Amino acid sequence: MLKIPWTAKKTNERVLQEAQSKRSLLHKIRKRQATFFGHIMRQEKLENVIITGMMTGRRCAGRQRERLTDGMAGWLGVGSVVAMLQKTKMRQEWRGLIANAMKQGT
Repeated sequence: MLKIPWTAKKTNERVLQEAQSKRSLLHKIRKRQATFFGHIMRQEKLENVIITGMMTGRRCAGRQRERLTDGMAGWLGVGSVVAMLQKTKMRQEWRGLIANAMKQGT
């Protein structure tokens, strides 16, 4: 497309700038993840309990794992996980939150 030789020392970011393109795969993944998350949170089933971390039992030893809810709250720009979980109950607000995050490109 751009006829860049494989021996050229160019970063991926620079090639994307020359092609006047953006990284879209990561944004698509995050958008689908957020819409699925909202779908799961509106239901009162086992998936809801598992994602919110309300399961009983012992944790494994070692470093605490990063939770899906923490990453999602950071990407959407919501102050806390609790506020994010409350917004999932209102479908229109949740869709607006996702659209806003997609516009910001974070």
